[in-house]
Amino acid sequence: MMRIKAHTYSFFIAIADFVISLFNEFTAMVFLASEMVMWSFLSLVSGGKTTRRGEFVRNGLDYGLGAVPIIGLIMFLIGFISALQSAAQLRMVGGNIFVADLLAVGITAEMGPLMAAIIIAGRSGSAIASEVATMKFSEEIDALKTMGLNPVRFIMVPKLWAMLLALPVLTMFSNFMGILGGTIIAVTYLKLSFAAFWLQLSQALVFKHILSGLIKSLVFAVLITVIGCHKGLRFTGGADGVGRATTASVVTSIFAIIAADSLFGVLFYF
Repeated sequence: MMRIKAHTYSFFIAIADFVISLFNEFTAMVFLASEMVMWSFLSLVSGGKTTRRGEFVRNGLDYGLGAVPIIGLIMFLIGFISALQSAAQLRMVGGNIFVADLLAVGITAEMGPLMAAIIIAGRSGSAIASEVATMKFSEEIDALKTMGLNPVRFIMVPKLWAMLLALPVLTMFSNFMGILGGTIIAVTYLKLSFAAFWLQLSQALVFKHILSGLIKSLVFAVLITVIGCHKGLRFTGGADGVGRATTASVVTSIFAIIAADSLFGVLFYF
């Protein structure tokens, strides 16, 4: 009977530890998400009496209004570059006008919600993780429990509602800015008339693409908030632990967003 070498045994142990830790992380996030959803509906019934006054408005302005400049600039450039790159190929076959179809489908159904979510994950998701981790480090969460207040309901539910409101609005704004950037290329570089381009765009832009983007944004909002809160609650150590929690929140959120977007692509188009 052949014996397993020590380094081979350690390799399989490391894989098993990784799988177990990954499963524990996933189950913990599922439990946190279910608790946040439950308290969100209960907060509607109670009228938000157990949340901090003005917290929803503050978070909504931070997540939404504060992200408008960066999302607007990035999506304008993405629409600009997308139209420019596709125009170079479409001009060879005389299909300049179909740049409108590319923008209508590509921006509203895919790039708009995806890029808005990734930007918010890096901007606001990291802020959620660092805020929750700092509150845990300073024992504010333990103080809330001592006072009989549920931290999930008191701290995290307003963030979830604010993100659910802000991200769909930002998605619509990113759609508009992306199409605007592509329109400039169509009118200036491709020499298309503005009226003809927008006529083709309106014909290619169907409600299904806009609706799918909004559905994606709602799911992305839940993922960003839950992952940010989860990584903040799992914080260990001192100031360096806050940095690790913030980094883990951004990386995990972006991975989850892309994975969910791939799943939606299969559901909506196949």
